[in-house]
Parts: sequence; C-alpha cells; structure tokens
Amino acid sequence: MSESKVFEYRGGAIDVQWDGRLCIHIGECGNAKGDLFVGGRDPWCVPDACSVAEVRDVVERCPSGALTYRDRSGAPEVPAAHNTVQVAYDGPLFVTGDLAIAGAPADMPGVRFRAALCRCGHSANKPFCDNSHLEAGFRDFGSVGECGPGLEATGGPLAIRPLPDGPLLVRGNLAIRASSGRLAWQGTEVALCRCGASKSKPFCDGSHRAAGFRAE
Repeated sequence: MSESKVFEYRGGAIDVQWDGRLCIHIGECGNAKGDLFVGGRDPWCVPDACSVAEVRDVVERCPSGALTYRDRSGAPEVPAAHNTVQVAYDGPLFVTGDLAIAGAPADMPGVRFRAALCRCGHSANKPFCDNSHLEAGFRDFGSVGECGPGLEATGGPLAIRPLPDGPLLVRGNLAIRASSGRLAWQGTEVALCRCGASKSKPFCDGSHRAAGFRAE
C-alpha cells in the first residue's frame, strides 16, 4: 500500500477529502457541472462554491472512494441500497454498497462505500486499481456469461476478501452488471478474478495458479 496522500479542502458547512492513493482519474468530479472542482484552480476543490447537498452528490459519484466528505451537520454517507459490481470495459471492478474490504486501511474511509478493485493483476496497490491495466494492455470487454442463483434481498453487508495469490471472495447480497449496464448475475457468494488470466471473467476459474499470480 502506498504512502498516504490525503488532502483536505475545508468549507463552512462541509469539508472534502481527496485520497491520491485511490484516485484513478475517472473524472466524475472535474466533469460535474458547477464550480466545486475546477482543474488548474488553487485550490482545486472549493466546498463553499455550491450547496452541501451538491457537494455530497458529486463526491458520492467518485467510483474509487478517493473522494469523501465530512458534513458538519453530522449526516454521514450511507451505503447504496443495492450492493453492485460494475465490470468496466478493459478496466476494474467498480463496487458500491455496504462494503467491508479485508485489509483496507482505516484511513481509507471512502472504500467503505465505493471502490475500484483491480482485475488485471498488475496494480501496485492491490486490491485497488491504480490504472496499471492501461500500460499492461489488459483486454476484457466486460461481458458476463452467468446469471447466478438470484437474490431475496439487495443490501446489507458485503464482505470482500482477497484470497492469498487468488481471487476476490465476495459474500453478501450482490448484483453484477456487465459493462453494457445489463444486470447479469445475482447471488450471495462469488469468486471474482483479479489475476487477469481467467477465461470466464469476471469470475475466477483457477487460472491464477498456472499464471503464477502473486498478490504482493
């Protein structure tokens, strides 16, 4: 895990934190309408440039958990009602919900609700994505070929445990969406590939063994 790079931007009613260890520059913040985040400005983020509700909305769009907020009214961020994995085209697994990622540092509060998890096998910040898939030439268009056993509920705790030199073991109510946005798989336990070698992505098929995948 890389050295802490957390920056805070203070406002009158709400503060914003940005964690450079998690940011993969998707751009939901900088492309949001309004003046909360403006590239090239110093400071980059000005929480008082918009309402508290707008700050919360834009920060919660960040898919990696790099952005968080401290609302002085005491209203914390709450998990999404549905635990979801969105498979990115040639990219990571975007996970949202009531997340408990084993081994996640306590000073990464954003990954309690939102995380981008590596599935190419090359990240230096495993289990989180660091955009290494771009240089590695990782290719997977994000289709999902299985339906799963189904769900009786949609929320609740979602435990994510990176197995040693193996897949992500996920337990809890979960829906997986293909990169097309299609609701594809639903169930309560699944092993997701993080070595990049599985022939049945996003699911693990044991290929990490032959590939000699090492998580450390």
